[in-house]
Amino acid sequence: MTELAIGQQVPDFTLPSASGEQVSLSDYSGKKVVLYFYPKDMTPTCTKESCDFRDAHPSFGEAGAVVLGISPDNVKSHRKFADKHELPFPLLADTEHKVSELFGVWQLKKMFGREYMGVVRSTFLIDEQGKLAKAWRGVKVAGHTQAVLESVNSL
Repeated sequence: MTELAIGQQVPDFTLPSASGEQVSLSDYSGKKVVLYFYPKDMTPTCTKESCDFRDAHPSFGEAGAVVLGISPDNVKSHRKFADKHELPFPLLADTEHKVSELFGVWQLKKMFGREYMGVVRSTFLIDEQGKLAKAWRGVKVAGHTQAVLESVNSL
């Protein structure tokens, strides 16, 4: 599968959120959208990343952007994660990893000599016209949210 390219129109998708509602990318037409893909709820690095986006949430709002978190976890897991860490943005359940595949983040990973399929931590910025404006793949969490916010502000 080919990855989405910068400047390419991002296809619409719909996933269930932690609140149980169906959320579509097209719901945010005319707004900047930050999609961050993370491997697993309640793990230390994913928690740090999500809390960084939580803490910067007002700044993203001021910049006219919405934040959406996506992982392969189910709605129940997302609800617990969002409640525990008071996450103010939707977490979307990509249990069949269709959206993760669309963005090219569902990949073969290796840990402790074991190979498995999973999400490679990545973030995508979609502009008001629904086109991919920027992609961060293989994200390191430290400083990442600030870099995304700077890109949102420069759009």
